[in-house]
Amino acid sequence: MSILNRIKLLPKGYVEVLFQKKKYGVTRDDFNEGKSIKVYAKELAGNDVISLNYYITSEKELLKPCEMPNQKVIQFLNNFKLIEDESHLE
Repeated sequence: MSILNRIKLLPKGYVEVLFQKKKYGVTRDDFNEGKSIKVYAKELAGNDVISLNYYITSEKELLKPCEMPNQKVIQFLNNFKLIEDESHLE
């Protein structure tokens, strides 16, 4: 699955995901009619952060991690799992 498709699995706004057996709060914001996407993930019980911007131009798509290695961002995007909403079980 492409990086863009993995990003789009994250709903706009806030969601919680699992990554490496840890829970992260993730915010996704879209700008410029969906041509710019910002993703910010914070480990809820720790200090880890994942931050990136994704740009879609007429010529190419660009992944721009914010002050971290590309590989860290790609590993997160390829391996996060959405946490199912269990509020309906109450």
